[in-house]
Amino acid sequence: MSKKLRKELIFLIVMLALYVAVFVCCKVFSFAWYIRLSAFAIVYIPVGAKVLLGALKKIIHGEFLDEDFLMAIASIGAFVIGEYSEAVAVMVFFRFGEWFERFAVGKSRKSISSLMEIKPQTATVIRNGEEVVVFPEEIQTGDTLCVKAGERIAVDGVIVEGETELDTRALTGESEPSFVKNGDSVLSGSIALSGKILIKASGTYENSTVAKILEMVENATDKKAKTEKFITAFARVYTPIVVALALLIGVIPSLFTGEWQVWIFKALTFLVVSCPCALVISVPLSFFGGIGSASGKGILIKGSNCIEALAKSKTFVLDKTGTITKGEFEVVKIEGNADENEILKLALVCENSSTHPVAIAVVNECKKRNVTADIDNYSLREIAGKGMVATKNNGIILCGNAYLMQDYGISVPIVENTTIYVSQNSTYVGCILVKDSIKESSYEAVKQLNTMGKTVMLTGDREAVANEVANNVGIQEVYHSLLPAQKAEIIENLVKDKKKGESVLFAGDGINDAPSLVSADVGVAMGNKGTSVAVESADVVLMYDDIRGIATAKKVAKKTMRIVKQNIVFALGVKIAVMLVTAVFPASMWLAVFADVGVSLIAILNAMRTLKIR
Repeated sequence: MSKKLRKELIFLIVMLALYVAVFVCCKVFSFAWYIRLSAFAIVYIPVGAKVLLGALKKIIHGEFLDEDFLMAIASIGAFVIGEYSEAVAVMVFFRFGEWFERFAVGKSRKSISSLMEIKPQTATVIRNGEEVVVFPEEIQTGDTLCVKAGERIAVDGVIVEGETELDTRALTGESEPSFVKNGDSVLSGSIALSGKILIKASGTYENSTVAKILEMVENATDKKAKTEKFITAFARVYTPIVVALALLIGVIPSLFTGEWQVWIFKALTFLVVSCPCALVISVPLSFFGGIGSASGKGILIKGSNCIEALAKSKTFVLDKTGTITKGEFEVVKIEGNADENEILKLALVCENSSTHPVAIAVVNECKKRNVTADIDNYSLREIAGKGMVATKNNGIILCGNAYLMQDYGISVPIVENTTIYVSQNSTYVGCILVKDSIKESSYEAVKQLNTMGKTVMLTGDREAVANEVANNVGIQEVYHSLLPAQKAEIIENLVKDKKKGESVLFAGDGINDAPSLVSADVGVAMGNKGTSVAVESADVVLMYDDIRGIATAKKVAKKTMRIVKQNIVFALGVKIAVMLVTAVFPASMWLAVFADVGVSLIAILNAMRTLKIR
């Protein structure tokens, strides 16, 4: 609890004790009305000043139809008609409700704000052989960072010297430290637990994992769900209506009966009951708590609208490479019309600077065999979903899939495997067969998703490779041999054909997945190895590249939405029932206090359950 909240709680407890003392004294002793008024005013003024000033400021700005205005009118009105104890009770318990709201929001914010601490304040960079302390924003791509035990890594990079264990809890939710060594990639925001490592920065701070996480967290509350927007719009219409009804209750019966005090008291009680605090507070708080609960599990949800869509997801579309599989290929066979090393040399010209997982496999194989190539003066062009074209003078080297060869009129043998075809000057030279392995976690993940809906796999691989992976993990429906545009088209069709009240989820990690992530109702990106384009396009980011997080995110979203609906039904149900009672039958202000503050507290407590979702 913050110091400010603690001070306010002590103040409210003192005011409550003072109120109880005044209430008891006024019941035991027969004081004159002005003494009772003065005694209760001593409690009311310090407790109510904040609410009264808030209502006054909003009235000046033309925004007076809110809970502060309703409480101010109801409590002042109760003083006017001589109901002093009820007037003070309304304000005291309303302030307790406000305090509890801030406390609950603070608890929700704490689980998210821990992420805000992952940004290191400074970093140590080696320049001209010396260690220089700089701000993370000053780090350039290619800089060498020195990270010692207990320090946070400032930008994403690759270890070039040393080894350590990394604490990645703030990023992935994983409690177990991970061991990293020379050649391993590391994420900004991780903490080195031992030794000293040197890291080569693979990008600037603005493009780092830390910067993207902070940006997503800061923007999360800007994206509201339909339910949340409805509550906001509902409160704007609802409040003026109940104020008008309260006026009618106070005035019209009084004109016929002459019992002005009785009906004005009913109208004031009606006003207190009608205050929409429980809805306005608990619904956003529930969504905020759900986002916080997910972030503690290494799942970043970009807004309450994403929670709503996640809860309704019934079709789970998964990209294969890097999502179901590790995305770490290795060369298993080379065949063709030339020597294996000659085929690799030609492929290296095209793939040397590519970051595609298949290209990396080719480069790694060349390193193993000490194969080098003259790559100078070649002009490289990437054709999305097909491969690379390298040109130099009048020569041309093609390195890619069968679609690329087909475009250039080159016939190639059909190989039922992930294959890189290589041609030179319109002549087929050979092919390189690579293989990817399935993530261990994918088996359990797909099993969980199959209990929640239908699983679909999309891949650019050939039918045999696609079916082998799908059958192994239990995917229900497979689309193979796809280009990026075709993947997005399939998702658009799935979205179009979905049942009412359901949504389509797509999970992927590559730059080619961005159109699909946008086309789906919910886009899920792998935050660790996923490209920045994919992460930016997604609605949900799994920081630990484990698709079991999809099932976890769905569970968090479903429970959050269940709690939201519970609060809406409970708050509206109790309020409507009590409003009818107070309008027709004799009722005390205490009932109104329960219907307002009591219902708000219960709704807030219920909303806080989202923080404990497992």
